[in-house]
Amino acid sequence: MSDVPATATTLIAEGAWPRDRLDADYTAKNCVTPEHFAQIIAEYGNRSRPAKAMAGAKLDLVYDAASGEKLDLYGTRAGELRPLVIFIHGGYWRALSKDQSAFMAPLLADLGIATAVPDYTLAPTVSLTEITRQMRVALAWLWHQAESLGIDRNRILVTGSSAGGHLAGTLMMNGWQQDFDLPGQVLKGALPLSGLFELAPIAGSHVQDWMSLTPQETEALSPLRAPSGAPASVIAVAEHEVSGFYRQTRAYANALGAPELVVQGRNHFDIVFDLCDPASALSAALMRLLR
Repeated sequence: MSDVPATATTLIAEGAWPRDRLDADYTAKNCVTPEHFAQIIAEYGNRSRPAKAMAGAKLDLVYDAASGEKLDLYGTRAGELRPLVIFIHGGYWRALSKDQSAFMAPLLADLGIATAVPDYTLAPTVSLTEITRQMRVALAWLWHQAESLGIDRNRILVTGSSAGGHLAGTLMMNGWQQDFDLPGQVLKGALPLSGLFELAPIAGSHVQDWMSLTPQETEALSPLRAPSGAPASVIAVAEHEVSGFYRQTRAYANALGAPELVVQGRNHFDIVFDLCDPASALSAALMRLLR
């Protein structure tokens, strides 16, 4: 990781770099071989299947009437209000689903923590504005329905990987909550993983081919440009990561005044598996944020 501190200003300027340089810095697959990538993606599904069989799992709950999008809820228990971890999947906003993203739910349930895994409509079918709206609806729905679902609305943490880290960041932002009948910042904590927090470089890269980001979206949906009011956070990145995600992590951690956690031995895609290991630094950070 570079010792030169990244800021919103430097990342915005980075958006004017040549496209081939941005593509190299923001192509996450560059940190693994094609064979390893395929193995990890298959493991997402394999590790998530046991969650579906968990006692009391609530599957395919419609959280947004407008889009019909659904979420799965794991690890609740009758008569309890449990802390909740919301995990938002990555895939550069155009791939993966909740069915490949529940691998941490069994461990969290053993620790007395519920897990919600929402789907969102994938790009390019909808814009990033709509994807962000859906994630904000999901959080609002879980907060408003907390008691009936067995959730402690005062102990909700959001996490997510890559594009899911970006979407976690949009939930950490302040100022949108009143439009969703929320009283203010309702998150107790946040733990984005190898996320994207400034969209200017993304709008200059190959990702723009399917995202079609507008200047207005780049401004409004870059969490790095609006860091005030965020909940207690740890901003994590994989040790074996492409340089753009390193810079984004450092810039966002600096802007929030939050700890930056480099997850040793992990890459952009398998960093999420440390959420399944109670002895990992990532799980320890999650537990501290939920206290």
